[in-house]
Amino acid sequence: MFSTHLTALCVLATTLCAQQNHAPTTTTKPFGTSGNYIGFDNNDYPGEEPLPVLRRRFAFVGYWLNNPPGENHNSWLGKRDALLHNGFGFMVLANGRLEAEIKKAKRTGVTPTALGSKDAAEAVAAAQREHFPAHTIIFLDQEEGGRLTPDQSAYLLAWTEAVAHTGYLPGAYASGQPVNDGPGKTITTIQDIREQVASKHLHEIAMWVYQDACPPANGCTLEPPPLSASGTPDVIAWQYAQSPRRKEITSACAKTYATDGNCYVSELPKFTLDLSVSSSLDPSHGR
Repeated sequence: MFSTHLTALCVLATTLCAQQNHAPTTTTKPFGTSGNYIGFDNNDYPGEEPLPVLRRRFAFVGYWLNNPPGENHNSWLGKRDALLHNGFGFMVLANGRLEAEIKKAKRTGVTPTALGSKDAAEAVAAAQREHFPAHTIIFLDQEEGGRLTPDQSAYLLAWTEAVAHTGYLPGAYASGQPVNDGPGKTITTIQDIREQVASKHLHEIAMWVYQDACPPANGCTLEPPPLSASGTPDVIAWQYAQSPRRKEITSACAKTYATDGNCYVSELPKFTLDLSVSSSLDPSHGR
């Protein structure tokens, strides 16, 4: 989930972006195959005019409740009605804190638990202002992968527990990429979170996994792999392509991305995309 400079490019066949000077194959249904619905997210709201075009491609959209990562404003606020009018489902997102931010707050006397609870209250208030119904899943954006530090864990679990005690449901957008965790062992962020939830008898957290390594991902394409292939079981959605691509893990599917490393849809060649697949048209149940 990153903002990038935008470059005009086209797409090839069923991929969203590849070589120039090729006309794209039109997709009339906003999903891939076997009921795998495709959604997109971007730090920036695309505007009302492109929404019908995007709806022909995508079933759901990431919707930020606070400033997206690296941004000092949020252009998504107040846009729920326009997206509903165009038939979109939602992945409702709240940007979480980086470890450095958590440590900075801790030095001023604000504990990770207190910070997580405060941020959760703000996310819930924003969801209410945006008229998301009760039982909407709000996904906390956990940008940093691997095993969480004690401070990161305290923040995230305070956030999810606070949301769980409201009319909304807690979720986490977190890494499903295995990283080294000792001799002969690996861990993913989602595995770490789930183990802590189970050991501490906390509320269940809905998971949106990001794992754009190829394989199991197949790159910037409108024919996503099945949700079950993500490597992380029992997830609500799988983000299988990011803009810009991470070169070190996407070399096998590099040709599916544009030459600048980003993912685009042909009709909107200046709008970068992160792509997700879900078995639901409305993964957050936000309609």
